This record gives sequence, structure tokens and C-alpha cells, in this order.
Amino acid sequence: MASLALAGAVALTSTLAADRSLACTRFVYLGAGDTVITGRSMDWKTDVGTNLWVFPRGMERSGEAGANSITWTSKYGSVIAAAYDIATTDGMNEAGLVANVLWLVESEYPPEDSGKPGLTIAAWAQYVLDNFATVAEAVAALEAEPFVIVTDQVPGETRLATLHLSISDATGDSAIVEYIDGKQVIHHSRSYQVMTNSPAFERQLALDDYWQTIGGTIFLPGTNRAADRFARASFYTNAIPKFDDPNLAVAGVFSVIRNVSVPYGIATPSEPNISSTRWRTVADQARKLYFFESALTPNVFWVDLNAIDFAPDTGTTLKLDLGPNQTNTFAGDATADFVPAKPFKFLGK
Repeated sequence: MASLALAGAVALTSTLAADRSLACTRFVYLGAGDTVITGRSMDWKTDVGTNLWVFPRGMERSGEAGANSITWTSKYGSVIAAAYDIATTDGMNEAGLVANVLWLVESEYPPEDSGKPGLTIAAWAQYVLDNFATVAEAVAALEAEPFVIVTDQVPGETRLATLHLSISDATGDSAIVEYIDGKQVIHHSRSYQVMTNSPAFERQLALDDYWQTIGGTIFLPGTNRAADRFARASFYTNAIPKFDDPNLAVAGVFSVIRNVSVPYGIATPSEPNISSTRWRTVADQARKLYFFESALTPNVFWVDLNAIDFAPDTGTTLKLDLGPNQTNTFAGDATADFVPAKPFKFLGK
């Protein structure tokens, strides 16, 4: 009977995970003392043209959704990973708040004619990084629904971008923001450490409850599907030690995010939810270090937010050009390798 139950659960997991989304994984490691680290993988079938950017405080922003766009002035400086230099996909601000967007095919956004100002989905993560220091602040503001998300086509694709947003802060608090059936749904808890792709987060939690009863030392699902990656990340992020040494903690987080990555070159045309991992980031939110690892280079490098002048009067927009497929080689502290650059414009109308 136990074997039948396990087989049924595996079949259920596979069925729920057989979505049409592209893959990514994000998790939050809660270590010893004040150690909080967020790891993330970016899985995509082609090069996403990623570069790293430094944005200072005081930037005048637009929601890039036409005449009725939300506007704001950035309160916090940030270091971000861009996609195609038209969207913020990942990043950390100077307060230690981390934002990540991942694909969620079930996403359905409210109609643009709601009367609320619009925000391009390309700037969704940046809006959070610019305006908030903690998850609680962000959730309180987002619950008021000050904007409507406006989506657009992904470069090189014929479909609209469908994303969900994860947020974590330096205290270890966490939130997942999704739009399901045209309505915003926010899951807010320090216990929400893991997010992958489909199914929607509420169903991911139900699957995770099952795998918790099995126990990761007995059996863990091993495929690249989103629900399987969720189960492995959920187990390993709490199974690795709570290291006192922050460098060991970073190494532990890298080991977990590599475990849930998709081997380079793997792609299934009939199942685009399985795509190669292009790069990984690890954000040490206590020490304000933002680590980056390309799948195609042997080196890990980092950006030290403590060494960056984010002041609006002296700060400037900086760019680290990672090259095609992120193959420009950097190692160690790459903060000084950024150069001044005109900020990119978010994809919009």
C-alpha cells in the first residue's frame, strides 16, 4: 500500500508539473545568527541577454504602460540582473530586500481598463526593490493594489510573459505574489522559503506537505520538473547545517541551487518547462553581497553593495556587461568592474 501511495503521489506531482512554463527555482536559507541568503536559478531555452546593473536612489521611474502609468522615485539603491536589458528579473537593494520573478503559466492579470495606473511586468520586481526595505512594507503596499500589471511578449516569443514574484528580506521574512483568475494573491510567511514554477503556490504547498511526510532522507523526486525541484529545494535548504561561518553558508546555498538546476544543454521541445539553467544568483542579505555564477564560466563573482555609493547626488547608473551567454569572465569581487551607463528602458508601451 505504501508503494502504491508513493507511486500515486509521484504521478500526481508529474501531472501537476507538466505545465507549459519555463523553469526557475528560488529559495531562502535561514542560517545561524542573522544569516539570511536567497538563492535563485534562471532557466531558459535561449540566452536571456543578462547583464548586471547598479541603480542609485532618486531615480524617476515610470510604469511604462502608456498615458496612465504609475510613477515613483526610487527610495533605495539596488543591484539587479536584467533580462535583455529591458526587464529586472532578480536583485537586491541596499536594505537587503531581494526580489525575483519566475515564470507561472497560470498567471492571469486584471484588465488594463480597471482605471488604476499601469505597471509593466518588466518593472514589477524593480518597483519593489525601489520602494521597500522589508517584506512587511512591500506586502502592506501591494495589498492596496496601487497598480495593474501590464504584460507583453517575451523577446523571441509569441506569448505574453506570465510571472509571479517572490520577496525576501534581511530578517528572513518572505512573500509570494501571484495573479490567479485576474486577482492578486499574496502568500506571506517566513516559512515560505521555496518557490518554483507551476502549479500555483497554494498547490505547491500541498505537494510539499506530502513530501515532508515521506522525508528527504528516504526518497526525493529527481526530475527537472517544477514540483520536483520544489520538493528537493524545500528539503535541502533546511537539511544543510546552519553554518556559523557565512562563507560556508554561501557555499551551502550554492550547493542547493546547483542541485535543483537543469544541466546545460537539456531541453525538451515538447515540454518547454524543462530548460537549461543559464545562471544562478546568491544574495547574502546580512552582508549585502550579491553573488553571480554563469553556467558557462568556471568562476563565481560578487558585488559588494556596501562599497557602492547609492546617493542620488553622487551615485550613478552602472553596468557590468556579462557578454553573450554571460561568458565575460569575472572572479572574486567585481564591484569595481562596473562602468557608468545610461539606464535601460523597461519594456512597455
